[in-house]
Amino acid sequence: MKKRYLAIALLAGFMASCSGEKATESEESTEVMEETPVAESEWIPLSDGSTFAGWHKYGGGEVGKAWKIDEEGTIYLDAANKDGWQTGDGGDIVTDEEFENFHFKYDWKIAQNGNSGVIFFVHEAPEYQYPWNTGMEMQVLDNEGHPDAKIISHRAGDLYDLIVSSEETVKPWGEWNQAEIIADNGKLEMILNGTTVVSTTMWTPEWEALIADSKFKDMPGFGTFKKGKIALQDHGDVVYFKNLMIKKL
Repeated sequence: MKKRYLAIALLAGFMASCSGEKATESEESTEVMEETPVAESEWIPLSDGSTFAGWHKYGGGEVGKAWKIDEEGTIYLDAANKDGWQTGDGGDIVTDEEFENFHFKYDWKIAQNGNSGVIFFVHEAPEYQYPWNTGMEMQVLDNEGHPDAKIISHRAGDLYDLIVSSEETVKPWGEWNQAEIIADNGKLEMILNGTTVVSTTMWTPEWEALIADSKFKDMPGFGTFKKGKIALQDHGDVVYFKNLMIKKL
């Protein structure tokens, strides 16, 4: 009888030992998996801080001389010698590269009574005279001074003429604003000074209805392209951009 109990005890000990070894191997495997970092896309600067490498004038050619870069690497439109919108050595400028799913962030400030914008999903082709014939715009504006601010959906942070900001977080003219545009498989978010002000889904029947009820309704290419360039707008006013960074999603 004692021999039987001894055999059972030895067998139980052996099984516990084997079970312990498997648990240890499993834990070690889990630890290795947890220590392995998941690769993430890197933030890519869209300006080298001293030249317009990676940018060109919409429609072709070098960036106009009215666009400048200061000693701190800020891109700005010097409107002092310009006579209004899209004139002289200005014009809208666009990235050389197209982007599909992305997280784009940048800082901007506008002069008193100024107007500008950042346009995305721009399709550059001869049949489209301006970036806004195809791309959507996150508005840049002095809400207190520019007459466009009297039109709802034309204020700073709005998805221009399509969706009004959920709340107004823009800072006064002359102060820096932090903006973000996130486009991921049709989902669009726009963030201004840390607050999500626009959230929608592109390329749906509801999206088409928005366009049909906007000033872009007679532009067949508007809001249809799922990959495109990013544009900085020349609206004839002094405007500043810095810290332009993009992450491909």
